Amino acid sequence: MQLTGAALGALCLLTACGTKTDNTPPTAPAPSSADVAANLKVPAPLPTGDLLSNPCAVIAPSQFDALNFAGAGTKSDTAGDPSVGPDCRWVSKKDDGNVIFIGSLPGNKNGISDIYAGKPQAAYFDPVTVDGYPGVLSDVHDGRPSGNCTVWVGVTDQLAASVNAQISSDDSKSNTCAIAQNVAEAMIQHLKGAA
Repeated sequence: MQLTGAALGALCLLTACGTKTDNTPPTAPAPSSADVAANLKVPAPLPTGDLLSNPCAVIAPSQFDALNFAGAGTKSDTAGDPSVGPDCRWVSKKDDGNVIFIGSLPGNKNGISDIYAGKPQAAYFDPVTVDGYPGVLSDVHDGRPSGNCTVWVGVTDQLAASVNAQISSDDSKSNTCAIAQNVAEAMIQHLKGAA
């Protein structure tokens, strides 16, 4: 079953997104909470107006064309839930069932730090940097083997954006997280230009 970005966001908000624990021993000592907090500060806050009201405008159509998705997205609102922002959905130009969602969780007032705080509830949790901004590949369900991956990026210290890639085509399924990160990077670049 495919969930919209808003539904994923609501699920993440309710469960405080994070990572599952397994029996694999850690490879390095866990960082202190002060170290983690310092590493999660955004280098320069990005404008969030479009992300909170019209996420279809947070990336240029030409950027999506270059990523083989249709340039115009479709906005969906989260009726009556102020903790979950609207999301936007783009479909593949190849008509192969590939979909991208971009949204945010305004209910999480500490941005990417709130996503990190929910790590124990996540099915996967892989910290990343997206164009210099702190992020993490994470969701409460690990859909990566079936072509579903979510990347969270701190756009301000108070707001994190999510990019969810749902890839159906067999030739691209193994690259789902890379696709999500490429879209997130394009979004950051577009927001930097709007600043």
